[in-house]
Amino acid sequence: MTHNHGVQRRIAKGLVAGLAVLVVLVGGLLWSAPRTDVVPLRAAQAVRIPVGAEPDGAPVALDADLYVPGGSDPAPAVVLAHGFGGDKADLRTEASRLAARGYVVLAYTSRGFGESGGRIHLMDPDYEVADAARVIDYLAGQDRVARSGGNDPRVAVVGGSYGGALALMAAARDQRVDAVVALITWNDLAQAFFPQAAQQDAGTALGPAEPIDEPGPYKQLWGANFLLGALGAGDAGNAGVGEGSGCGRFDPDLCRRFIRAAETGRPDAQLLTELRAHSPAPTLSQVNAPVYLIQGMSDTLFGLDQADASARALLAANTPVSVRWTNGGHDQGGGAASGLAAGGSASVRAEAQQVSDSIDLFLDRHLRPESRAVAALPGFTYAVRLRRGQDVAATYTLSSYADVLASSTRRGVLALPLRVREAATVVNPPGGVPSAITVVPGGLGVGAASYQLAALPGQHLALDSEVINADVLGAGVLDAAATGEAGVVAGAPRLSLEVTSSGREVSLYASLWQVQGGTARLLRPLTAAARVTVTPGTPQKVDLLLPMATWELAEGSRWRVLITTTDAAYRGTSTTRVDRVSLAEPTLLLPVARGATGSPAPLLDRESVWVLGLTGLLLAAGAVAALSARARARRADVVSDPGREDVLVVDGLTKVYGDGHRAVDGVSWQARRGQVVGLLGPNGAGKTTTLRMAVGLIRPDAGESRIRGQLVTPGAPVLRHVGTLIEGPGFVPHLSGRANLLAYWAATGRPAQEAGLEEALDVAALGGAIDRPVKSYSHGMKQRLGIAQAMLGRPDLLILDEPTNGLDPPQIAALRPILQRYAATGRTVVISSHLLGEVQLTCSHVIVMHAGRVIVAGAVQDLGVTAGRSLEEVFLETIAGVDPAAGPDADPDLAARTERLRQVRPR
Repeated sequence: MTHNHGVQRRIAKGLVAGLAVLVVLVGGLLWSAPRTDVVPLRAAQAVRIPVGAEPDGAPVALDADLYVPGGSDPAPAVVLAHGFGGDKADLRTEASRLAARGYVVLAYTSRGFGESGGRIHLMDPDYEVADAARVIDYLAGQDRVARSGGNDPRVAVVGGSYGGALALMAAARDQRVDAVVALITWNDLAQAFFPQAAQQDAGTALGPAEPIDEPGPYKQLWGANFLLGALGAGDAGNAGVGEGSGCGRFDPDLCRRFIRAAETGRPDAQLLTELRAHSPAPTLSQVNAPVYLIQGMSDTLFGLDQADASARALLAANTPVSVRWTNGGHDQGGGAASGLAAGGSASVRAEAQQVSDSIDLFLDRHLRPESRAVAALPGFTYAVRLRRGQDVAATYTLSSYADVLASSTRRGVLALPLRVREAATVVNPPGGVPSAITVVPGGLGVGAASYQLAALPGQHLALDSEVINADVLGAGVLDAAATGEAGVVAGAPRLSLEVTSSGREVSLYASLWQVQGGTARLLRPLTAAARVTVTPGTPQKVDLLLPMATWELAEGSRWRVLITTTDAAYRGTSTTRVDRVSLAEPTLLLPVARGATGSPAPLLDRESVWVLGLTGLLLAAGAVAALSARARARRADVVSDPGREDVLVVDGLTKVYGDGHRAVDGVSWQARRGQVVGLLGPNGAGKTTTLRMAVGLIRPDAGESRIRGQLVTPGAPVLRHVGTLIEGPGFVPHLSGRANLLAYWAATGRPAQEAGLEEALDVAALGGAIDRPVKSYSHGMKQRLGIAQAMLGRPDLLILDEPTNGLDPPQIAALRPILQRYAATGRTVVISSHLLGEVQLTCSHVIVMHAGRVIVAGAVQDLGVTAGRSLEEVFLETIAGVDPAAGPDADPDLAARTERLRQVRPR
């Protein structure tokens, strides 16, 4: 009765433990889920704001909505500006949210769009930018708007894309602006639409972009979207534009110049001058208000290079600036075009929430005198790529964006070796058709399965790095910051090519891929485009600046720079030519940042949470079933003896399979405390079968094994003191190495502090790869992770079956002292191995099996191993039937001995 009551209590504890695991897991799931704040839309007052007339004298008024917060006290104001092709309706959610936080908000439709009058002049300082000053005048006349004095309202301008450029240019024109938030916008519109990745020199990978003095290929897919957006604005309020002009509400002169560039792929000098004048770049030195620049890495329209150029200019003018790199951008979808929307997937919403929270902090600090004590945003915040199953990407920070511009303890350069190969001959086909497809704007990036579309036969050159490992990373350090936190590359990689062409002009496109297990993946949907004038037949050095982004250096992978002669997203050289391309310098220069952790990603991704939840349910059910079975059998609860010297005793173990094959035949041996025992034998000797029976993985037909004096049966309590790696490791492939270790330990039900996780990670020595999916690991990496898993909890008995499989010589040598030190602490290690020389150096005792039986066992020095006689010789003589203790001359017939060894076969 007492025994049954005890079993019932254990069943109850098992159920409680299972429920506790589920509660923790569900809590983890809720904690890792992104916030999805629902913003109630507020009523707004529709207003019309008169602004400057069109060139032909036609009057213009802007369509706007005024949102007023609760209460009656004056409040600071925020002007919201929309993206290209949008209107004030796009801003309603953000305006309602800011009004709920106590701001007066004015959201307006820009000139030439929606219900506002006039034409689209593409952020002309005399029109759209001048209009912003009239909007601020309107706010200055509102009683609910707080003032800094007279006609000076306390106001910030916030905008994304088209509206982001307006925010920067308005602050330069009107010194009444107190703060600027500019999202996913441009610095130089000429460089944005005709990007030039060819640089004046290779630089250091930390310096500013210095493109050669000629426009690059035309960004034709984005240009088409741009012109269509203007045409979609309709003809309302567009007096003076004749029917059939094809320009809609676009200013006709600017429109015609843009169309000519789209048709030829080349801008004329007047268009380049106009595009640069309609950009923040010429005016940033006049900005005094603090600026928050937010730019995305899923953006083929306005890349990080645009925000970088703006930030450098603002710092040169001593203007306070904070910069944030996100995983979003124009190509992300989900309403990202304005930079303010929070639609789309869970990960998009999660990052949008982070950005929204940071904007709130920035505005509060600079618009509310009572909030001046609010901590300033970090000077630089950058996200890393979202991993599979995560909803929130990790971010890192540097105190100032100035830290990005020069070498320091937080910033450095890594030279990643590229495989040197002979020059490749590539062709630009007639008319540039067919064209490679690397990225399609609008969120349709081509991934790993479509590498073939990007690397068309005869039109590409693939430049691969060496396999990334600690040695490669250590040897490549050129500057102060070696590999950064988690090996984060943050910036624009640089590459030097040598090009000899049959033509007078060369267009080249470069993208960065990660290669794992023979599969290439485009981790960032970005391409660098270059157009260079050359002398036919003469080699010319071309220094390329690759797209700016963040990447993590995953050990075991290779990086590939893909160079192509065509790209469907661009209009480059259409004439037929043949190029001979090679590396001018054998390295890829990588800017590396060592940032402090900003917002860490959740410890477990959502897939891990569900896997662990199901695992917990299965474990709870299994525990109940096992305890019930034990109750029915009324087995005695044998308590193990932790002080026993004979930790593992194998006594007469026998295993006979259904076909009569006797795999193990009456095997007996023991492993004692403090010993490293090597189990040796040819293939088919029965080593693995013996180990599986010893720990209860399969049932013996005869004999038994005991651990710490307790009989081993499937699920025996004493097995909690055993760590095993038998017949290779088994992991959940889509989980990271770290998540697999955590899941394994959670399944034991033991306290987390007992795991010894950091020690196990040191044994694995996987570096940053510990946070990558296990399916990307090499065999050796999986083996090291399996050894680390076996050592979790510092078990009294560690059993490793062929632990050196897949390990290279340095890793094998590193494992040797680890196992010896482990046994020296009073624990026991049993390993099976074919590496006899390593066993001789590692093990204190050896057991030799052959044909399912133990033929010799004892201390290494007692088996005839001497200075002149290796364990390998002793082993071979033993399985050949020679008494090892008799010495090397016991069998003078070498030919006969060799023949006996030749007859040894797996059984």
